[in-house]
Amino acid sequence: MAFIDELQFHAKAGDGGTGVVRWRHEKGKEFAGAAGGNGGPGGDVYVRAVRDINILARHKSVKQFKATDGVDGANWSMQGKAGEDKYIDLPIGSIVTNLSSGRVVELIEDGQVSKILHGGRGGLGNEHFKASTNVKPEQSTDGMTGDEADFKVDLNLIADAGLIGLPNAGKSSLLNALTAAHAKVGSYAFTTLDPNLGALRGGYILADIPGLIEGASEGKGLGHKFLRHVKRTKVLLHLVSLENEDIKEAYLTVRRELEKYGEGLPDKKEVIILTKTDMVDEKKIKAAHKALKKYGDDILVVTVLDDASIKKLGEELVKRFK
Repeated sequence: MAFIDELQFHAKAGDGGTGVVRWRHEKGKEFAGAAGGNGGPGGDVYVRAVRDINILARHKSVKQFKATDGVDGANWSMQGKAGEDKYIDLPIGSIVTNLSSGRVVELIEDGQVSKILHGGRGGLGNEHFKASTNVKPEQSTDGMTGDEADFKVDLNLIADAGLIGLPNAGKSSLLNALTAAHAKVGSYAFTTLDPNLGALRGGYILADIPGLIEGASEGKGLGHKFLRHVKRTKVLLHLVSLENEDIKEAYLTVRRELEKYGEGLPDKKEVIILTKTDMVDEKKIKAAHKALKKYGDDILVVTVLDDASIKKLGEELVKRFK
């Protein structure tokens, strides 16, 4: 499923409740003192990182998020109830910018919570102002207004694994088979124009990244977009189609572009996956395995035409993500 990668919304923290002027009345006493309670604080607004690749799309029609206001103070020195905080769930990888202050919050870990707006402080009741020189205080204060601002969310993809490889390496087909995603599949190069996402069992996110060609590090083809997204994935699943005449060169073409681009990409954990095993004989598979063994010892094989092969690959990948 193609993802929505930006969103704008308005958010408002709760206002503080008002402090009140009240008096304590006790039997047999004409005056027993000030007893007006303070208002409760308004609710804060938070953003929270979740493993839900569709949550941004569901927020697209929501124009405003609001925490609730604090409750006014009451008699008998009772403070008003605090307003309820508002939590805005956003995908892991979201960069949240306050368009008024310029403050930026980046959500990079599952479950991470960051406060983006402070609720208003509750007002003071007249009991707060009681003193030896002010035994009958008539003062109270209103609650403070909660913060509010417009925000922009930019999603920089963070997937547990990014599927990389030359065009037609089988990335979209494998993503669909492993996750029941619906990435477009075609028999021509560059079918994937934007990253597509799918969730493997356990909530692990896989990203099908646009096909890479020589010159990607200089911005040729779709390579620049590819590299911008893949640098935030945790593991690279390097797909090499067994249809290639020169397996080694197909693998090294992609590796060279990663080396040129730098920024930590060459150092990421890599799992090599030989795809389209149904198109070749066992001899070709063994030869390909031997040719790539010197570049990495974590090599798996798969064909999307065999359910057992897909199941086995999925199980092996989950082991590597834990």
